[in-house]
Amino acid sequence: MKYISTRDYKRHSLVTSAEAIKKGIAPDGGLFMPCEIPTININDIEMLTALPYHERASFILSKFLDDYDAKGLLEDCKKAYSEDRFPGGAAPVVKLDDGRYTLELWHGPTCAFKDMALQIMPRLLSRALSMTGETKRAHILVATSGDTGKAALEGYKDVPGIDITVFYPVDGVSPMQKLQMTTQTGDNVNVCAVNGNFDDAQSGVKRIFADRDAIALANSKGSFFSSANSINWGRLAPQIVYYVSAYCDLVKRGDIRRGDYINFCVPTGNFGNILAGFIAKKMGLPVNRLICASNSNCVLTEFLRCGVYDRNREFFKTMSPSMDILISSNLERLLYIASGAEETRGYMEKLAKDGRYKVSEETFRTITKEFSGYFADESETSEYIAKTFKENDYLIDTHTAVAVCCLDKYRNETGDKTPAVVVSTASPYKFARDVAAALGSAPESDEPAALLSHLSSITGTSAPRPLSETVGRPVRFSRVVDPADMISAVFPD
Repeated sequence: MKYISTRDYKRHSLVTSAEAIKKGIAPDGGLFMPCEIPTININDIEMLTALPYHERASFILSKFLDDYDAKGLLEDCKKAYSEDRFPGGAAPVVKLDDGRYTLELWHGPTCAFKDMALQIMPRLLSRALSMTGETKRAHILVATSGDTGKAALEGYKDVPGIDITVFYPVDGVSPMQKLQMTTQTGDNVNVCAVNGNFDDAQSGVKRIFADRDAIALANSKGSFFSSANSINWGRLAPQIVYYVSAYCDLVKRGDIRRGDYINFCVPTGNFGNILAGFIAKKMGLPVNRLICASNSNCVLTEFLRCGVYDRNREFFKTMSPSMDILISSNLERLLYIASGAEETRGYMEKLAKDGRYKVSEETFRTITKEFSGYFADESETSEYIAKTFKENDYLIDTHTAVAVCCLDKYRNETGDKTPAVVVSTASPYKFARDVAAALGSAPESDEPAALLSHLSSITGTSAPRPLSETVGRPVRFSRVVDPADMISAVFPD
């Protein structure tokens, strides 16, 4: 299977999956996409239902990464999704009540859904370097709104032939997210805060990728740049798996019959998570509706309602910081699927120049056949943390609360009672301060240890071991730079 840039309407950029994963981003600034979406059928779903998660992952990934050795891919999946890394299972489905479920994606080593991709992605990249005969070191650049950074650091730490630098907005992550990143172990890792928000950090990383001087500097040090953000296909492809897996688990438990349709409601800022669900649907997974859940930074909600994407708006710092994003990079892939490369290139040029674009009526109709957009403000997010705990005896984080609220809004507005899965993206203990406050017991201290203890005491639940073990580790990284100076943090010497 070949991959092409979302902006390459002349089809000059065809590469293998290994090359796409190694490069991360296309030379023209576009994102790599497979030239065709492989399919699965009802018999495949029946077969996958009987398999463990790592075998489901190997099967789905092999359809996109057909240049990878099948045996090696299965081996990598088995190691990435082992019981040691995901105690109790990689992506369990939990029933909230009749017709509503959560897909818990936060049982990995950093307690966030990014582990689902970033435990396998370093293995995919290592194989890609070998398959393409690469002799230089890969230097991974990551912009994070909180969870990707720690997951990438944990996945890539001490991986031979790879270095990683993570940038996060200085005041845009939770106390626990910051502690997780700044105490990261590993000889090949580097962490730096950026004065600004996530979009400033993300734009800065993209500038480095396009900066000839920065590329030359990396080359002089025997390195080349690549990405672990979801702009890299190696990050996005593994996320497709858990949508298929969730469906299989519902069938296996008898909650639905094979062939029944379900909905997914996904909290998303960068659009990668929900896009993976859309690709699963394009493959043949029986999905009825994809509900895009945003917080007060509701640029995606507006786009899905009127076809205008406009980042020229007030930016809000919210209790769901991983969605505090106004430039949703993976939306470009959806535009490519819906409208083709030439139209997509035009939209991206308008976004770069004016900060906004409006899609054609045909493209808008194509997208809205598949997606609905809703948002939850801060008060609604708090309300749904408390409501879900009281009514369902189920503790959720701030991002999952946004999605549960948006699912209720969608159901009330449309009357659609199709069984629905809320994609739960993080442990509530990563956002213990706001979760506790939503439950009516605001903590007195912002120290991570005190926050974990307080939330545990008021809910009768236990903090995940990876978070408890983080508390007390020495801080290794404290540098803060302006967006224009990010390259100095990549090569501090």
